[in-house]
Amino acid sequence: MEHWNSTLGSGFILMGILKDSGSPELLWTTISVLYILALTSNGLLLLVITMDVRLHVPMYLFLGQLSLMDLLFTSVVTPKALVDFFRSENTISFGGCALQMFLALTLGGAEDLLLAFMAYDRYVAICHPLTYMALMRPRVCWSMVTISWILASLNGLGHTLYTMHFPFCMSREVSHLLCEIPPLLKLACADTSRYEFMVYVTGVTFLVPSLISILVSYALILFTVLHMPSNEGRQKALFTCSSHLAVVGMFYGAAMFMYILPLSHHSSQQDNTTSVFYTIVTPALNPLIYSLRNKEVMGALRRTLGKYVLWTHPTI
Repeated sequence: MEHWNSTLGSGFILMGILKDSGSPELLWTTISVLYILALTSNGLLLLVITMDVRLHVPMYLFLGQLSLMDLLFTSVVTPKALVDFFRSENTISFGGCALQMFLALTLGGAEDLLLAFMAYDRYVAICHPLTYMALMRPRVCWSMVTISWILASLNGLGHTLYTMHFPFCMSREVSHLLCEIPPLLKLACADTSRYEFMVYVTGVTFLVPSLISILVSYALILFTVLHMPSNEGRQKALFTCSSHLAVVGMFYGAAMFMYILPLSHHSSQQDNTTSVFYTIVTPALNPLIYSLRNKEVMGALRRTLGKYVLWTHPTI
């Protein structure tokens, strides 16, 4: 089989989901609304957490980092997909494809680790409240955040370099919304079975321990909550944890499908649906799940908006 020159001067064609959908204009509008919602809600949450000193606690430090990751993750994919649909030009350069893959892997991996650290934070806060501030002091929290970014970046760099070193076939069409490992390996003109196994191993290594730690943390939390004497405290703890578990379910379900399910079980339609879910839908919903019924966040939002109104209209 012939190879096309997979150099920095070559490129791929991202087929995505808009071109082959029954109602591309309606789907484009829906994705646009979700992207605007993701930008607005994550941006506001980041602003509120940064501006309000009452939210300078571990839980909201992690939540701010989650919003940052979601904001960047959806921006790596969505704007290009929306613009390409109008331009009828879905090409992406070889270097651009590699960069998009690296960023997506880094942000996805960092979010995976961060969710596990967030679960541990909730476990300590609810099960060991008296020692919470000692165990979750700022230096420890920032170390957790740094570890998430560094390990995810190294994982993303390694996979990007290895995936892009393969010779690719004459077909440049990637049946996917973005440059990711599974659809690109289908274009490789080389035996990728060993690397597919390595992707599976790293996927399990990254996802499964984090998921187990989250489930264990929430099992211990549930046991503690059920023995709380205060009904109000019990409801607050259950709400906080249920919102976190909703995020966990959405993220890990999609990630495990893409990176643990064998490549032979993937179809382009399923992959595209999954990618839309974790690159567009989840980033839009995460801040809403965390903030809409959170009195502390809503109170901080009102205070921040109030300060803005006074600053822009001092006579009011």
